[in-house]
Amino acid sequence: MIRTNFERTVLQSVQGKIHHPVNATPFRVDVNGKAHVLPATGGITYNVKVGDPVYGWSGDHVEPGVSIRNEDKNENGALMIFACIGNEARVVTGDAKGAKGFVIGKHGGIDHVLIQFKEEDLEKMSVDDKILIKAWGQGLKLLDYPDVEVMNVDPRLFLNIPIREEDGKLKVPVVAEVPAYLMGSGIGAATAFSGDYDIMTEDMEEIKRLGLDKLKFGDLVLLRDCDNTYGRGYLKGAVSIGVVIHSDCIKMGHGPGITTILTCKYDKIEGYMDENANIINYIDYIK
Repeated sequence: MIRTNFERTVLQSVQGKIHHPVNATPFRVDVNGKAHVLPATGGITYNVKVGDPVYGWSGDHVEPGVSIRNEDKNENGALMIFACIGNEARVVTGDAKGAKGFVIGKHGGIDHVLIQFKEEDLEKMSVDDKILIKAWGQGLKLLDYPDVEVMNVDPRLFLNIPIREEDGKLKVPVVAEVPAYLMGSGIGAATAFSGDYDIMTEDMEEIKRLGLDKLKFGDLVLLRDCDNTYGRGYLKGAVSIGVVIHSDCIKMGHGPGITTILTCKYDKIEGYMDENANIINYIDYIK
């Protein structure tokens, strides 16, 4: 087993409210200049969940499950930083009080934390219901791999991923590899410990050639030559691992969003192909 500081990582509460969808203007313009009126971010998305395809939805930046946020900017900053993929979430107000789910990812820009619940629990929820997250994961270290940065992932989820240690490297299961030239919106962000960045999908022929047209919410992907240590940028030889957290998009420079969970400036991370590399297959600890 990979040696970590698991027992010294801090488990702390963060909380947010289900955020109503916002729509400043009726139209969203696609890469060909055509205007669309489409569902997008926020609210409770009843029919989109982890394991579903990220393509084909009549929407833009669709967020699976429940989207939460705080209106206080500093409080929401803490929610966005400290909530980690795989963390336990619990409804603490409203008709669904007591229902449990897990964090899917963190969507930058709109600054939502995305959470999956059972369908029957979604039916009982309403906008402004409060959801508490047992935030756990930031500060997780790999004791034998000091050059590898871990972020945004629950320690239990991380340890459930079948990562192999071979020749001083970590070999991580992924469904696909994404070249750096396809990474778009989110490049240049101040930190990868919050939010996501997008795979650009205007060139669908290239997306299909690389097998990225089959991506699902929750899939693990390898980002080649992508450095996420102190922001998001290009670095030859760097490797990052991320989780697919929101749907494809119609806007130029956008596409399925990726929240990073591992990154290294050097070649300490490799991927091996596994069509089952999805967080839904590794989260077995929330009862």
